[in-house]
Amino acid sequence: MRYYYGQLSRPLQGVYDALLGGFRALAPGIRIPMLDEKQLADVYLRLKLDEPLLFYVTGYRCRWMTGAAHMELLPEYLFDKAKIRTHQQAVSARLARLTKPLEGKTEAEKELAVHDFILENVRYDKLKKPYSHEILGPMTQGVGVCEGMAKTVKLLCDGLGLPCMIAVSDRDRANGERYLHAWNIVQLGGQCYHLDATFDNSLSKYGTRYDYFNLDDTKIFRDHRPLLYPAPPCTDGGQFYYKLQHLSWTKPEEAARRVDQALRKKQPGLVFHWRGGGLNRDTLQQLLALAGRLAAERGKRASCSVNFPQAVIQLEFSEAPQESITIQQANEAEAPV
Repeated sequence: MRYYYGQLSRPLQGVYDALLGGFRALAPGIRIPMLDEKQLADVYLRLKLDEPLLFYVTGYRCRWMTGAAHMELLPEYLFDKAKIRTHQQAVSARLARLTKPLEGKTEAEKELAVHDFILENVRYDKLKKPYSHEILGPMTQGVGVCEGMAKTVKLLCDGLGLPCMIAVSDRDRANGERYLHAWNIVQLGGQCYHLDATFDNSLSKYGTRYDYFNLDDTKIFRDHRPLLYPAPPCTDGGQFYYKLQHLSWTKPEEAARRVDQALRKKQPGLVFHWRGGGLNRDTLQQLLALAGRLAAERGKRASCSVNFPQAVIQLEFSEAPQESITIQQANEAEAPV
């Protein structure tokens, strides 16, 4: 799915095609029509968002003659040709191993498997190594930043025939913000949904989370900045993970019933979405007190963590001496794109 290619004018699509062909051939230089710096940077970024397999291209330089109609772009490659080929083979083999067992699965099952691969196999790379911004980090090293994770989600979705693009938020220029944040928009049954595996990855140190799994536009932009480029509208909230799993509640009685179930089954905790009006500290205290009473009946204490923007609560049952509330913040894991 080359979403960003379709947004370009015909002449700029020609530049995109020339760059793509040259990068794939590992050309030392690529002849293109003369462009200004901003236009060329825009085409290059769109290409890199559309083509995650270009993991070995890290930038470029240009040279030209004054008054010439064309310029030469000189790609900057992360490795030499032999090493690039070796990495391509490793990525291709890993991709085949991951996608083959999912053949014949539904779109929803494929998307869930892709999301869970990121959460189960990739940790956020605080050092931000060069390969962490590309698929090479998550696919072969088990590390990545938001850009690398989003590109890996797209790579896997592309391999599964699941329409997917990379969404990029703009900088908060007024506050001097330096970095962009990347996540995905996945199409299921003709509808588009936001999927931010990086945010869920950051929350999953508390247990596997799906707070950012199939959000609509209203919900995602509660804690994501506006988009750098236009994207397809995401208007359907019906595929939100917690809603599909019947873990989205509006009444305290529903919470009480499921908390009691979890305690009887000796589960260590429970994650759910609250949509019984706005989630504030008073409501959270009431829900925690309810869970605390039920836990006390079984010799346990209840504590909770909360993602306020998405109204997701994680309860934990333990021998802890007192009830407590931890406010979670999904890590934007912002990285240069």
